Order: sequence, then C-alpha cells, then structure tokens
Amino acid sequence: MRWEDRGPSNDVEDRRGNSGGGSSGGGLPMGRLGIGGTIVLLVLSLVFKRNFFAGRGDVAGPAPTTQAARPGPALTGGTPGNDTSARFTSFVLDDVQDNWARYPNLGVPYERTKLVLFTDRTTSRCGEADAATGPFYCPGDRKVYLDLGFFDDLRQRFRAAGDFAQAYVIAHEIGHHLQTLLGTETKVRREQRARPKDSNALSVKMELQADCYAGVWGHSTAQRKILDDGDLEEALRAAAAIGDDRLQKAAGRAVRPESWTHGSSAQRATWFRRGFDSGRIDACNTFDAAPR
Repeated sequence: MRWEDRGPSNDVEDRRGNSGGGSSGGGLPMGRLGIGGTIVLLVLSLVFKRNFFAGRGDVAGPAPTTQAARPGPALTGGTPGNDTSARFTSFVLDDVQDNWARYPNLGVPYERTKLVLFTDRTTSRCGEADAATGPFYCPGDRKVYLDLGFFDDLRQRFRAAGDFAQAYVIAHEIGHHLQTLLGTETKVRREQRARPKDSNALSVKMELQADCYAGVWGHSTAQRKILDDGDLEEALRAAAAIGDDRLQKAAGRAVRPESWTHGSSAQRATWFRRGFDSGRIDACNTFDAAPR
C-alpha cells in the first residue's frame, strides 16, 4: 500500500506509557472480543495447553495460515521510540474517516472517532482492556482501541502479514463506529435483548457488515490507485484467518455455527470483497441477506 507519513493524526489518543489510563466503566461485555482478541487467546491456549476460551461463550482463536505473505516493509508493534506502525495507523485512520466524511448520501453527518493507542492495558467505557482483548470498538465512548503489538502477532504467528492486512483491521473497527452513527448498533443490541436465542446470529451480521464497510473503503483506495499488487489478497487472507470455523478447528474444537459471533472464513472474505467490488454501503445489508 502506498501510504504517506503525515505524522500523528489529530484523531489518535496515544496512551502508550500510561497503562491503565482513560475512562473507566463496566466490564467488557462477553462475546465482544476485538478482532484480534481471539487470536491472542488461541496463542495462550496453544502455548500453555489450556483452553483460555472456557466460559467465554466465544469462539476460539484463529488458525495460522499456510500461504506466504507478499514481502514488504515490516510494520512493527509500536513504542514511542519506534513509531512506524503508529504513523501507518494514523494514515489509515485519517484515510478511512476522510472517505466516510465525503461519502455521498451516507444518511447522517459523519462524526470522527478517536483511536486510542495503548500498551498492555487501558480502560474504556466498555471496561478494562488489555493486549489479549485485541483491537475493538467501544460504542459507550465511541472510540477504537488498539495495542500495536497485535500487528506483530498478526504477521509473525498467523502469517496474515502486510500493510493492507493491518489496514483492514483498522477499517473494520471504524466500520463499527459507522454502525453506531447509523443506529445499527443500537437496533441490534435491542434485538439481542428481545431475542437472546438469536444473539449470536445478530452479532455475526454486525461483524460481516463491518467487514463489508472495510471493503467499501478498500474500493476507494483502489480507485485512487494507492494499492500495490497483492494488497487485496492480504486483506482477504486476514479476513479468512479470523473466521469462526477456522478458529474453532485450530483450537481442536468442533465447528459449531450456532456459536459463531463473527462469521466463517468464507463469509468474512466474501463480505469484504463485496464492499471492495461495489464501493457502496447499500451492498452491505447483511441483515436481509440469505445465510450462506
């Protein structure tokens, strides 16, 4: 991906070196692991031969992929003294939000979100978060939370390497912010309370729609010709690597679609590709789409 170092984004809140800072709140809701949370829990399960998913009602972490990633400059987990990844994150954050701010007929004014960079541990209005939570969006304070060390795990342990794979992760979380602005998040939470048996299925639709929204942004990058050969494949590989079916298999568990909260590998890649090919949010109506 051809990105420009524009310095720190005005929408980045850097808490690195200030672990535990931020707004406090209730516990992080069960079943709301960030896009990378299940990855980290799988690592712990494999290393310590213990099921770190027990009692979560959540899916297992992802399987390592076997495809080799396209060679490219490594974007390492950030520290204040080594900020390549932080600068890249700033670029992607601004680019995604600029895209939504100029998107025609969005239906609501786009309000920019903040992205909180932290190391090891911080707090949000959704509760305390640590590195094992992975990247996540908190609707309570309308912020995205990211420990940049997650990108190291994404590249080194799970072979979902590449800058556009990382950009997909960020764009997915901003997709959840867009759902909050559009009222989708509130509607889904209300439906989950009214129909608890359908809670997981509704969560899957939310996650797949966020994947599709990430793809809509990806479409804009292709139109502006800032993608390199292989970038689309990087994002599709990352989406597939964290499909619920692959995660369950990697943890040695039976594949149980009724327990999914994010969707299968095929679903996640399909919905990202749908947004990428169309460039339209009206192509991202996962709620009326027939199950596949």
